[in-house]
Formats: sequence, C-alpha cells, structure tokens
Amino acid sequence: MSGKGYTKYRFRWINREPVAFEQFQEINYWRDRLYKQGLIGALDPRTGYGNISVRTEKGQFIITGTATGVLETLSPRHYVRVTDYDLERNTVVFAGPLKASAEALTHAAIYSCDEAVRAVIHAHHRPTWQDRLHRLPTTPPGAEYGSRELVQEILRLFRETDVRDHRFIVLGGHEEGLLSFGEDLDRAGNALLEQIVPDPEKESH
Repeated sequence: MSGKGYTKYRFRWINREPVAFEQFQEINYWRDRLYKQGLIGALDPRTGYGNISVRTEKGQFIITGTATGVLETLSPRHYVRVTDYDLERNTVVFAGPLKASAEALTHAAIYSCDEAVRAVIHAHHRPTWQDRLHRLPTTPPGAEYGSRELVQEILRLFRETDVRDHRFIVLGGHEEGLLSFGEDLDRAGNALLEQIVPDPEKESH
C-alpha cells in the first residue's frame, strides 16, 4: 500500500519468470502504437504513465508491469498475469517478474462489469481529458488513481450510464487520465483513438 498516485490496493506478488501468453504480439503492437503517440509514456525518467491489458480467461488477465511507461519497447518480461482479484476486499494476486500496474484493480473492475470486454487501455492526453470531461462518462474528482473509490465509481458508471456505448471513461480524479475498453484490442484501441482531440501545442510546431 502506498500514497497518492501509486498502488492503493493490497496485493500478493508471485515473483516468477516471464509469463507466456498467446496475445503478446497483439498487445505489444497496440502498446507500441500508443507509446509513439504519447498516450502511454513517461513524465520523467523514473515515472511512467498508461497501461494496457488483455483478458486471457475468466478472472484472469495480462497487464503491463508497474513503471513500464518509461520504456520505449517491451518484452514478455514486462507483462504480468493477474490470476485473482477481489473488488470488495481491494486485493489483487499477480504472477510475473514485475509488480502489476497500479491500475490493475481498475482494469479488473471493467472486466467484472462486462464479460464481453477482452481489453482495457489506460492512457493520458490532456487536450482530450479537458474536452471530454463530464461530456462522456466521467468519474468524480475524489476517485483518485488506483484507489478503491475509483473501482466503485467505475462499477457505478456501468450500472447507471451508457458507458458501454462509448467504450470510454474520463478519470475525473486523475488529471489527463482516460480509459477505453472493447471486445478485443482493436476495438479498445480504436475507441480511444476516436476520442483523441488535436493537441494545439504540438500542432503549432
């Protein structure tokens, strides 16, 4: 457990060799594509942002390891398998050479809401975050990154809003934070890219 901006769930880490999974090429393709567009990346040499996951079977999914946003390219050793989770108890069990992303329980919440969802992406993009805030399904400011409150708010959005139609969530308590999801990685990735608005700062250069 740690403070604001980092892992807020309880976890059990099974430290083992890189996990094998059939979707490696597909998940890495999307991770590379989003990294090149700055939607996953690093704030500084030690602080990464953004993550991506894919469901492998009921109750399990593969997710990028913690702090991998600072790396330009990933190998299988940068992915972790979440083998169990409990949203009520705020716990996650994962296996691999790294700890799971701090957003692992957030991804788990989306998977638990819809069995059709097979992929989840967490990205950062300030212009889109500012433009879509409260215009599309949005979590409240008090639901911070990686927190139990965020998990509960995601469950609420699935119960009370048309979030399934958009496949997109704005993280009101996590500046620049966006979530997309879909029946596969292509749908999750395209749901994100379809919402991205132009960045005035980059266009002016």
